[in-house]
Amino acid sequence: MVSSIGTSDAPLIGFAGGGTGGHLYPALAVVEALKLQLPHARFVFFGTDRPIDQQIIGQAGYDLVKQSLSPLSTAPWRWPGIMRSYRKSKKLCQKRFSRDKPTMIIGTGGLGSVPPMRLAMKMGIPTALLNPDLLPGRANRNLAKRTNIVFTQWENSTKHLPPKTNIRVTGCPVREAFINHKFVDAHERFNLDPNKKTLLVTGASQGARTINQTVIALLDDIQMLPQWQVLHLAGQLDYESVKQAYTGQKIASSVLPFTHQMSAAMSIAALVISRAGASTLSELATMGCPSLLLPYPFHKDMHQLANAEMMAQHGAAVVMKDMKNVSQNAPAMRKILMSLLNDEKQLAAMAQATSEVARPDAAAEVAKEILALVYGKTHATADESMEPDFCMGR
Repeated sequence: MVSSIGTSDAPLIGFAGGGTGGHLYPALAVVEALKLQLPHARFVFFGTDRPIDQQIIGQAGYDLVKQSLSPLSTAPWRWPGIMRSYRKSKKLCQKRFSRDKPTMIIGTGGLGSVPPMRLAMKMGIPTALLNPDLLPGRANRNLAKRTNIVFTQWENSTKHLPPKTNIRVTGCPVREAFINHKFVDAHERFNLDPNKKTLLVTGASQGARTINQTVIALLDDIQMLPQWQVLHLAGQLDYESVKQAYTGQKIASSVLPFTHQMSAAMSIAALVISRAGASTLSELATMGCPSLLLPYPFHKDMHQLANAEMMAQHGAAVVMKDMKNVSQNAPAMRKILMSLLNDEKQLAAMAQATSEVARPDAAAEVAKEILALVYGKTHATADESMEPDFCMGR
């Protein structure tokens, strides 16, 4: 246990990266853990200009520096635009650093992490990376070569990072609400029946259209099981169409575009249908939720599939391939889902296996290492000539 650090200098700790809940929620968990030891610390997020960043960080009440970065591309004609947006973001970070120099920068993944992390390395500011996915993304693979420490969720991630990377296998940080949860009114919050079992359907922070469409196609089957009800988090784009699909159905349900009370939602879930983002899986594990996982099918490296397979290997989840269209997904899901909904023993066994995967102390471990790095260890300085070569697909 690290004793509380003196707070007279009010350290500024920055988090770099955004664009998805998977990049932001583990960072917020680390903030919670750090605040226990640095009660007067200040925090800033160097995120993206996507609405999800403002939604999550704004709700949490922290300062957000919005970066406008062009998506990566291997097309040569897009490279000048990518470089212009990168340099614009770098200048934005330089301006912020010159006004209020961070004590440390922690990368959370994605392109938004690159400009502030590289600038911190150039200035000799300690850096760290959160890498909850089993397969590190391009940004993390590149930054890992020069960062002080990389925190991973899975032991198997070590083989996918550069040699000599300083790695700590801690699990993925989850927020306190998922660890010490007491939601006596959770059903009431979502207007659901406490005497029924709840099927939670979620596409993570931004929704998942193929999951939405597939579950809608199976509503006639689900309503044949009156002991079940559905809490469906549809995402903002599909919310109206999903809500309309439940209208007239006999099944008890609550349809929302999004909720900031995800821990409460998971606390009442007897089964979860979900994507397989790393932070989502760590939250499911911490809450002991069995799951039917449909990994995101549109990424080239299929990193969510690698995450999901780790859960399946422990008996914590059933993995189904998302075929990208409802005509193929619905028959496949019908067979799996109806079997699970009718098998209490399997759900109980999956829930137990899920809990055994959990690492609820991950945020505290990360915070401890960060404090040791900032207050008790030396750090390396990166070279001056770091350009985002990975942006060009090399």
